[in-house]
Amino acid sequence: MKLELYNTLHNKKEIFKSLEKGKVKMYLCGPTVNGVPHLGHARNQISFDVLRKYLGFLDYEVKFVSNITDIEDKIIEKAHEQGISVKELSEINLKEHLEDYAQLNVKIPDIQPKATEHVESMIDLIKRLEEKGYTYITPEDGVYFKVSKFKNYGKLSGIDLKELRSKRELRNSEKGKSKEDEKDFVVWKFSKKDEPSWESPWGAGRPGWHIECSAMIHEVLGLPIDIHAGGQDLIFPHHEDEIAQAEAGYEEKFANYWVHNGMVNVNKEKMSKSLGNFKTIKELLKKFSGLEIRYFVINNHYRKPIDFSEEKLIESKTSLFRLKNLCKNLEDDGKINSEYLKSFKEEMNNDLNTAGALNVVWKLARDSKAKGKYQTIKKIDEIFGLKILDKEKIEIPREVLKLAEKRENARKEKNWKNSDELREEIKKKGFEILDSKKGFELQKV
Repeated sequence: MKLELYNTLHNKKEIFKSLEKGKVKMYLCGPTVNGVPHLGHARNQISFDVLRKYLGFLDYEVKFVSNITDIEDKIIEKAHEQGISVKELSEINLKEHLEDYAQLNVKIPDIQPKATEHVESMIDLIKRLEEKGYTYITPEDGVYFKVSKFKNYGKLSGIDLKELRSKRELRNSEKGKSKEDEKDFVVWKFSKKDEPSWESPWGAGRPGWHIECSAMIHEVLGLPIDIHAGGQDLIFPHHEDEIAQAEAGYEEKFANYWVHNGMVNVNKEKMSKSLGNFKTIKELLKKFSGLEIRYFVINNHYRKPIDFSEEKLIESKTSLFRLKNLCKNLEDDGKINSEYLKSFKEEMNNDLNTAGALNVVWKLARDSKAKGKYQTIKKIDEIFGLKILDKEKIEIPREVLKLAEKRENARKEKNWKNSDELREEIKKKGFEILDSKKGFELQKV
């Protein structure tokens, strides 16, 4: 079975075939650094970190690029509010993103272009669009892209031009603009007072958000690329606009496969700042390790909505501990278990079914007759990045050990009431007790 990925462009799973044999050009829409990273960023980063590593496992040479949007409306607004420069704010927030992603064991991109470092290539693309008649200028605002001129507009999102008018009208960033048609979007914004700006043939200003990725992908990777990845919230308008600009300007296909991860809900409601259920990675890292968050993400299919709750993250914490506990005494016999590795590949080849693939690891860890456990789990974990075989030293206070021994004696005497009371006392001191045939294990809560 070959790798199949759900391609949003055609709304179906398709066998993956790279443009160049043995090589993959992959681009992930990276963060807009107008704030600190949140759980949605975590899911996005982990999901495509796994895809990137799995492609490597399949012997592809992967060139992985993920951009940084360090100039846009919200960054400018927040910088003004805080009384610092746009560059300062961007660098502060970018540092937060990179630090938190490192905690999640996400591998840094091969290339991480910043939008502000590639403005010339964006100007070049707008020039190409202008020459081909795809743009017009409004004296008040800037340069706009004529959506109606691009005949294939909507091929990614499935939106038609009648729907598009009302959708654009609802977007605050497009309200009140003096453009010819509500469907059109800005590619170059004229500068306002106290805003960063660059010189261009149309006047001082800055690039629109959508033009950034189109130009950077062309400059850094070249067209077409194999995989363009991102969150489902970017399908429209961002990715739809990227395709229009790139294919109109460069006259080449933009990307073969469009792969999108699902959204995050918190306690069955969409995560948003307005609802007060917004979870930053930094907040979560106060209670859970980056690997526990990573396990939680991997234990769900990347395309499905993920329902977050602290209880579910606690379950992931306990599951990862138990899995590591099952593997802690494995000996390296130098062998690979081809049967289990085949099962793992079958799950991963089925549109990156990480939850099913993780279940294969559990079955292998529990299989008392299986050979080659250590090397097989090691190979799989190079993709999952959960550090399953790492030996962790946990210092357990003497008082906690004494309480655990008392509880073990209470269990042997079948004094269940006292046993439960001691369990709660141990928990208050920051440890969870797990019972096993050999006695008990302690882990940090």
